[in-house]
This record gives sequence, C-alpha cells and structure tokens, in this order.
Amino acid sequence: MTPQSTHNVAQDKAYVGIQVGSVQGDFHHHAPVDPDSTPEGEFEAGVRYLERFLLDTARQHIERAVTRGCPVTPRVQFYRLVALLSGRTVRQLEDDEWKRLLAIWSDPPDLDESDEWTLGLRTILRLLSSTDAAGPETAAKELESLPPRQQDYIFEHLDIALAGALRDRLWQKAVAHARENRTAADRLGRAWKFFHPTPAHARTRPVTPAAIAMSDRVKVGVGGALLLLTAGKLTALLAVNGEIGGLIGLCSAAAGLATFGVAGADRFFRRHYRQIKDSELRSRRHRDMAARPGGFAGRIDGLFTHYFARYKPDGMASEQWLDETAGIRRHLRDEVVEAYREERINANRVAWLVRYLASDVRTRWKQGALTAYRQELRVPLRTWLMQAVGAVTLITGFAAVAVAAISAAVLPGALWLALAVPAAATATRSAFRIVAERRRVVADNAHRRDEQSRRTEAYDRWVAKLADRPTDTEMAAWLECDRKVITDQALQQFRLQPGHVVAHAFLEAPAKSARKRRAEDGPWRYSHYRLLLFLLTEDGVRQVDLDLDFRRADHRDTQRLNYRFHAISAVRIDGLALRKPTFHLTLNSGEKMTVQVTGTDTKPAEPNEDPSSITDLTVDASGLHQALHVLEGVAAEGRDWVRLRREQADNRLAELARRTKGLLD
Repeated sequence: MTPQSTHNVAQDKAYVGIQVGSVQGDFHHHAPVDPDSTPEGEFEAGVRYLERFLLDTARQHIERAVTRGCPVTPRVQFYRLVALLSGRTVRQLEDDEWKRLLAIWSDPPDLDESDEWTLGLRTILRLLSSTDAAGPETAAKELESLPPRQQDYIFEHLDIALAGALRDRLWQKAVAHARENRTAADRLGRAWKFFHPTPAHARTRPVTPAAIAMSDRVKVGVGGALLLLTAGKLTALLAVNGEIGGLIGLCSAAAGLATFGVAGADRFFRRHYRQIKDSELRSRRHRDMAARPGGFAGRIDGLFTHYFARYKPDGMASEQWLDETAGIRRHLRDEVVEAYREERINANRVAWLVRYLASDVRTRWKQGALTAYRQELRVPLRTWLMQAVGAVTLITGFAAVAVAAISAAVLPGALWLALAVPAAATATRSAFRIVAERRRVVADNAHRRDEQSRRTEAYDRWVAKLADRPTDTEMAAWLECDRKVITDQALQQFRLQPGHVVAHAFLEAPAKSARKRRAEDGPWRYSHYRLLLFLLTEDGVRQVDLDLDFRRADHRDTQRLNYRFHAISAVRIDGLALRKPTFHLTLNSGEKMTVQVTGTDTKPAEPNEDPSSITDLTVDASGLHQALHVLEGVAAEGRDWVRLRREQADNRLAELARRTKGLLD
C-alpha cells in the first residue's frame, strides 16, 4: 500500500453527484426486444448487448433465448459462458449462476471438433479448470492459438474471472491487448467525430420580397399621368403656334429626362444597396431583446460567440475581433435563426454552418474582401456621364420649351410648365425607389444562389469528414480499453495483483463542459469523463478518482483513497420509483457517500420511448446491483464474506475441473 492511500474516502461528508457506469460498460438506451421475436433473434440481441458491455441485460436475453428453444450450438454456448463470466470474479457468482455454469457442461458439444466456436469453448473450459501445475501453461497456449474473434472476447470479458497464477498472466495479456487497441481504428483521428450530430442541410434565408410603398406607386402613377398630360398639352400648344424650336426642345427634354432617370436609378440603387450592406457590418447601438438562453436562438447566439472567438485573425485578441465583427455576426446570426427555427432542430446540428460562417468572415477579412461590395457598387464613370448629359439635355430642352411656350401663350404655357416640373420630380424620385427595391431583390437572389452554393459545398465537405464516424460499439470498445488500462495502473499504484481483487467497479460521469451524444440505440457518450474506480480486496476498498479525456485517450489521477470493510455501516439504493436511483454508502463514523446513478440523460429521446425501461438499462449498465450486493455482503459480514467467497470459489472450480477433466483429455 502506498503512503498516499491512507485517507478515508468519505471525508468531509463527500457528495458525489455523478452518473454510474458499469464495471465493464456504460448505460444504453436500447429499444426493448420485441417479445414476439424468434428465440434466435433474442439471442442475437443479447450478443449485441454483450458487445456493448451491458452485461445483465445480455445474460437475460441469451438465457431466455435458450429457454425459448434457441438451438444450443457451440457458438451459443460460447456466448453463454462469456456473458455469465463477464465483468466479475469467480467469487461474485451466486449459487444459481454456478448451477447454470455446470448445466452448460451437463450435455456439452463434441469438443473434438475444430471449428472456431468449439475451440473457444475448449479454451474457456481449460481456463476455468486449470488447477494443476501444467494447466495454466496449456490453457495459455490454447488461448494464444485461438482465432482473433474468440481471443478478443476472452481478453475483453474474462480477464478478471479466473483464479491463481493464470489470472495474473491472463490479466497482463488482456492489459497489453487493451493498450494495443486503445487507439486502434484511428481513435485519435475519429473519436471526436462521434460527438458531432448529423448536420442539418445547408440553407440560406429566403430573400425578402420587394417592399414597394403604396405612396410611391401612387406618386409614380399620378406623377407620370400628369407628366404625360402636360407633355401632350405643350406639344399641342407649340404645334398650333408653329414653334418648331420648342418642339425640338420638348423632345430633347424628354430624352434628357429618360437618360437622367436611367442613370439616376442606377446610381440611387448602388448607393442604397451599399447602405444596406454597410448596415450589416455596423454594430447596432440598440440590440434586440436578448434571446432566451435555453431556446434555439439563445443557443445559436452562443455558437456564434464561441466560433467567432475561436476563428479570429492571428495576432488579434478575441474581444477585439468580437467587437469588430459585432454587426456582421448579428446579421448572420439572425439569418441562421430565421432559416432553421421553424424546423425545430437542435442548434448543434447547424454548428457546422456557424463554424463555416465564422471561418469565412475571417478569411474574407484577411483578404480584404469583407467590404469588396463597396467597390462593386461604386458608381461607374459611365453612369456619372450619362446622368450629367441627361441633366444638361433636360435643362437645355426645358429652357427652349419654356421660351417657346410662353411666347405662344403666356398663361397656358406657364401653367403647363409649372405643372410639369413637380410631376416629373415626384414621379422620378418614386421611380428611383421602386427600381432600387426591385433590383435589390434581383441582387439578393443572386447573392443567395452564390451563398447557397458555397454553403452546400461546405456541408458536403463536413459530411464527407464525418463519414467514418465511429459506431457506438467502437466507442464502447475504446472505453473498455481505457478502463482496463486505468485499472492496471491502479493495481500498480496500490501494489496489488489481479488475484487480490475480490470485485471492482467504475462510477462514471461527464466532466464539466463535456460534449455528449448518443447513437440512435445507444447510451450517452461523453468527450470527457469523471471516473471513480473502486477495488475491493480482502483488506478493504481502494479508490482512485480521475479525469478521462476520451477523445485523446488520456487520463490523470486526481486522488487515491482507501478504507476497510468494517468502516462500512450501511449500503442502500433509493429513488427507483421516481426513476432517479441514488446509491448511498454510510460509514460507521456517520459520514456518507451519495452517488446519483441517473440524471437528465435518461429522459426519453422519442415520444414513444418508455422512461422506466431506459432507467432499468441505465441501472444495469451502471453495475449498481453488483456493487450493491458486494458492499451489502461485506457491510454485514466483513472479512468473513470475503473468506467464504474464496472458499466457495475454490471448491466450485475444483468441482468444475473434476467434471470436465475427461472432456479435455
């Protein structure tokens, strides 16, 4: 025992508010097996549970499948044995489980066959019954010669189930196997992908339809009509009086007005559209009312703040970058909220888009393209010249018309001229606004098509990047390797051999700020874990508290503790009826450890899911029943419980060796 391990686990009335994981697995949100399924189907469901280390459920399904008539083949028997022994020492098997183990060999298959499942059965039987001096060596050789699949199952599930020197030897091989596979299948390059949800398809905000004020429509209509009326009256007046110069001036004024209007409308649109674009970059003095933090808009707010702070130009502080991009960030945020809010999707599904937008803004800023629209919307010289020529032509022609009209008839001419000026001015200004709004729609549509194309390309790149996302089974296998490596390090720290361990258990919970995600039929997985490992030995309990960075396959211990069995006063679990089971461990000193087994993660993901079944699976995967049974035993009987378990296990293994000796000769 190391000097550091002489502390009491329950000092200061420790409260551990975590979710419990099992000794060899973690909680799963599996849909219940259809009771009308075939025995073979239920057996395969049990195998899938076993692969994810949901051990109690796996045992139930496999045994029920056999009871219902599933053919007892070597493969079925192999999985029955693995499920029965997985995740616990031989001292933890109850009387009915030993009877089941012996019943499997009451009518064994022909072990002389050489198929992979029969070889696996022979090896398990050899491992359990290796009590003589040559047994461990023979069993080890058989294990090393097994096909990879059967060998992996034994290393992953039976490393702690044996006894004696063979147990220590197999444990070392199992740990070596775990170290080798801990980062297999490119875990370091793929594990992070599991925590990213299925991305929502790329969208852009629909273009706002042209909003033309009724007053502008009226002004263009009335002003245009009056302008045509005055032009007609002036034409008639000039023609009757033979004012040819006036008629030429009228034509020039009309041409000048048209030229001025076309160029002026283009100039007005460019200036107006640039103001719109400028407003997207400017920070608003009066922000909209803050979005509800827990709502969709509030989550999108958080994503934009996070990713803009993350994707900042080199050498610029995050606060400065956030301040400079406040306007465009707000504009893009509003666009994303509007484009996706009606679908009621999870905000995390559009995180890829927010990340792309933040990166795109940074790229355009570095390239000086963030305000490139100003150059594109700059009024060209041709437009200036057209407007100037139009204005000169209009003024010259109007002056000629005015002189000729007044010469022909002072009062009527002056009247029509006075009416033409405000009519033309009013109609022209309103026409400018109407044309600018319609061109704004055309420009927005063009921008939206271009933006949609770029976002679709970004979406396709992200989907391709997530294409090799790990399966839930891979995640479970990696986590199991982590546990095995962590357990081995704890054994070394406490200077223990595997044979010294009566039972062991993991309590696991998400660390602060951990990302989480679950597959459709799987448990919640976390990017960072808080783990507590308990090792029950003949002398007492050893505990290790540590943090696990799952994505990097890295962990660090935070403390080591130990206490003796006689210090345990009571062990209980409550809250099952409320689907919030809580584990309580009380010491004789009155100090307590309280562990909340389940939390909000067990809530149904779908309306038709049964929350009670989810809780049952969570409790099963937590290993709570197993830990409760062991701690209740030592709390009631102390060291006698350990001694009796050891004697029972030795006697039963000897009996098993006698029964199977002829089968292995």
